[in-house]
Order: sequence, then C-alpha cells, then structure tokens
Amino acid sequence: METRKSVRSAGYLAAIVVLAVAMSSPARAQMAKAEDYPPPKPAFPGQTNAPTPSKPSPPLKVDVIIPRFNGAWALAFMPNGKMLVTERYGFIRVAEMNGFYSAPVAGVPDTKIVAAESLHDVVIDPDFAHNRMIYFTYFAPPPGETPGSWPIDVFYGNVWKASVAQRRTMRVGEERVARARLSDDERRLENVEVLVDGVNRRIVFAPDGTMFITGADRFRFYEPSYDGTDHEILDPDVLRNFTGRVVRINKDGSIPKDNPFLDQPTVLPETYSYGHRDPEGAAINPATGKLWVIEHGPLGGDKISIIKPGGNYGWPNVSYGRRYNGDLLAGKAQWQKPGVEQPVYFWYPDIAPCGMIFYTGDMFPEWKGNVLIGGMGAKSLIRLVLDGDKVVAEEHLLKELNARVREVQQGPDGAIYSLLDDGRLIRVSRK
Repeated sequence: METRKSVRSAGYLAAIVVLAVAMSSPARAQMAKAEDYPPPKPAFPGQTNAPTPSKPSPPLKVDVIIPRFNGAWALAFMPNGKMLVTERYGFIRVAEMNGFYSAPVAGVPDTKIVAAESLHDVVIDPDFAHNRMIYFTYFAPPPGETPGSWPIDVFYGNVWKASVAQRRTMRVGEERVARARLSDDERRLENVEVLVDGVNRRIVFAPDGTMFITGADRFRFYEPSYDGTDHEILDPDVLRNFTGRVVRINKDGSIPKDNPFLDQPTVLPETYSYGHRDPEGAAINPATGKLWVIEHGPLGGDKISIIKPGGNYGWPNVSYGRRYNGDLLAGKAQWQKPGVEQPVYFWYPDIAPCGMIFYTGDMFPEWKGNVLIGGMGAKSLIRLVLDGDKVVAEEHLLKELNARVREVQQGPDGAIYSLLDDGRLIRVSRK
C-alpha cells in the first residue's frame, strides 16, 4: 500500500520560464541558450522549421473582454455563453462577454501554489446542460498544511539536492483531478470528488466519453533533476510510473477496460502513455479522433505528438532539447531511438507552449483543421497548417501584443478567446 501511495504521489517539473524568473540576474546571464548549440537533426523532412503559409491569415481584430485576471490559466465555455476561468491562486470565476467576472466560486478544494504547480485546467461535462458537472486539475497541499503560495525552492531546490530515499519521504503536495457539480446559481461547487492522483495539466474528453489527462514528469521519485540526467534511465517501471504520463479514466474515475497496461501489474492502471516531460496542451483531432499533445522540452525541444496507447515518448532519455546548462541528455545526443515515438513536429529554440485547439469554426474558414497553440516564450498565437498528420506551414500571430499567450479556446461564435499572462482575456476575430 505504501509503495502504491508513493507511485501516485504528485509530479513535479519546472518550466524554464518559471525558473528564469526565480533566479538572480547574474545566474540568468550565465544560463545556456539553445541558440548556442547546433540544432538537432530531425527524423524526417518537415519535422521542424516549416515555412510560413503561402497565404497568410486575414487581418485580425483584438478586443479585451477582461483586463485584469490574476494568474489565469484556463477557460471553458458553458452552454449559456458564460465562461469558467481558473486562476492559479486557487480560484474559479464565472466571466461574461460584457466584462463582468464573479467573485471566486465557493467550494474549490485547497490549492498549493509553488513554481509551476497550482490550479490549472477546467472543462465542462459533454452533458453539462443536464448534469452541470465540471472537471478541474489542481495541486493539493499535504494533509494539515495551510493552502497558499510557497517559494520555488520548496518544489525544486529542496528536492533535486536530496537523495532518492529522502525525496520519497518529502510531503510536498499532490497533483489531482476532481469533478464537482456547479450550483444552479453558479456560485459554488457541490459534491467535489477526487478522481485520480498524480496528474494535473490538461483534461480532454475522447469521442468515446472517456477522459484523457496529461501530467508532468515526477522527477522527485527517481534519479534525474527537473531538466533530465547525464545517463540513461533503463528501468521500465521507473519510466512508466514516474515520467510524465497521459492517463485515461472514465468520468467517474474508474478505469476503462481496454487501457493498455492492465495486464502489467507494475504499471498504474490509468496510464495510457508515458515518457512525457510537461504536456500543457492537448486536443482531439476531429478529423481522426486521435489525441494530440504539446509539451515543453528542457533547453529546446518543445514538441507536438500524436498519442498512441502504451506509447513511450522518450523523456528523460530522448529529446530534441538539452539540459539547461547545455549538456546533452543521457550523456549523448539521442533524438531518435527504437521504441520511442517521434513527434509530429518540434521547435528549437523553444516556443514555451500552453494550450492548443483544432479550429473548426466558420469565422476563419481558411483555418479549419489547423492547430492553434498558445506560445508563451514565442509571445504569439501559433497556427500550424496540416496535410493529414504532417505540419506543412507555421504562422505566428498577435506578435504585436508582445504578450505571453497561455490559453486558447474557440468560442461558440467562431472567434478565438485567449488568456494572456498579463491578465487579459481577449477575443480575436476577423478585422
């Protein structure tokens, strides 16, 4: 029982942007840059550096709906046209197109805010109009700890300097997925229920009604630090249980009977794929029904992948990025390896992605079937043009805003709604 509890404990991973903000100015000046090193070799033509589209997007109109959220992370549209918005400090609010947003919805579980961990995604049930159920991901404090915000060293410095044995006894917090009923007056959550531990990034409903949830690398339970290691990790159970995962569960938290690892008792039954680092965007391709996931590399190597059941996506042994000091992962350049799934596309240097959708609306017919991604490091809305499963063009939009784009959602009107790291909720429409 204790072993299983440890396996389920929350995962921890640094986004390079968070680390850079936390470090002193002299330390930042000494950090390696991806541009300082030769770019990695792609596995196939077109896997990176796609050209700009032959026909650029039409002129865009940007309207600020709400100018002042505090650490907004995700949004979800309800059938009445209102939006649920999460703020990393543990709040869910109801926002309206007229610029109003509510006081925090009551009943949200206690949240611990440390480094990149906090309250993250929110989605509504496909049958929300009848059951009013919502699903959300968050980082829970250990039992007895007061919820609140902590210095970054609580999550990183105190962890990677400790031995594995010491790490396994640290009570830092728990990544969780929960569901609840939103009250009829939209002021409180009712009947909050934890569905699964160990993941807390994005939630996506599959066409069959099951749920995919992405989770970051749980480096504290095995040898590497937050940015990889100088040697290969070969134990398959370590890779499958402690690296970043995509999990698949039913809406009530039960395990689908066709999950890929059910016949392997040393792998957690909810695990669907593994070897991820920090997957902060996920969406179903409506043309194929397949799950696509976008994730942060370390120093370079952000990537987008199609998720296969039981697939190994490489981390921490295989990556198109490097460790933050410029060293190669696992002590050698491993961009491809037998048995490791290749990304559809990767970036070097990074774009720092967060949030993605497949566009299906009518406002931008030329975008239909394209992938739209929030680029935090790129300070742009990134459009990928596809030919089947291949990226054939890349366009960076909204660069004139000079803002980190965190969340991307398509509204019922076909416009794009984005949360920016400076607190704004914007609507992007045709000019």
